[in-house]
Amino acid sequence: MGARRSDESGPSALEIAAALAFALLAMVLGYIKIGLPPVIIVGGSSIAGLAMWLRTYRHGPVAPETILPPFLLTVAALEVHMIEEYSAGFGPAMSRLFNISWSEFSFLLVFTFIGPVLYSLTALGLFLRIRLAGFMAWFIFIGPGMAEVVHFIFPLLMPAIQPHDPAALTQTFANGTVVADMRNYWVQTTGSYYFPGLYTAILPMIPGILGIRAILRADRRRHAATGER
Repeated sequence: MGARRSDESGPSALEIAAALAFALLAMVLGYIKIGLPPVIIVGGSSIAGLAMWLRTYRHGPVAPETILPPFLLTVAALEVHMIEEYSAGFGPAMSRLFNISWSEFSFLLVFTFIGPVLYSLTALGLFLRIRLAGFMAWFIFIGPGMAEVVHFIFPLLMPAIQPHDPAALTQTFANGTVVADMRNYWVQTTGSYYFPGLYTAILPMIPGILGIRAILRADRRRHAATGER
């Protein structure tokens, strides 16, 4: 048997490859099932998350007491946020805004079924100091956490599908997906500054930002302890 890896060592080549494979798979499936916007969001969050993970895990896993509480608060707030998104039709609204096929079924499948599985496994991994879980935590802190700020931009964007029609639409997209109840939230048409999830968007952002700050502080302390610059 090989020697056990030190808790002070950074991610291995295999762990980095697994993180890259997750990001690539998520982007490919997002593009096939929905369209380009998820690729941009997932791709940007995963690249930033990978860079920060490699930086802050170069001396080994972050202590569970540092990373686990803000992570759990972030995903709990994210679930509350998604209640508002679902009730106001976030997926269909995004479909109308960007001319993509994001149905309510796809929204539920990804965020209320697959998502909690990943959150639970990540939390367990953080508790057990598994390095790869740190990548997932960074991905969630940056993506579903900080990136929620885009909700404040969406009402200002002109929808790609019938922007001046205030009525909800149903459309069959080129990939055969039927998206119903695509509501128009463009402020110039509705006269109301709102988009699904806007009211609760800040909830996951707060613990997400606090989690990032806590990890960076812990990283600086460990960095100073090694005498590196």
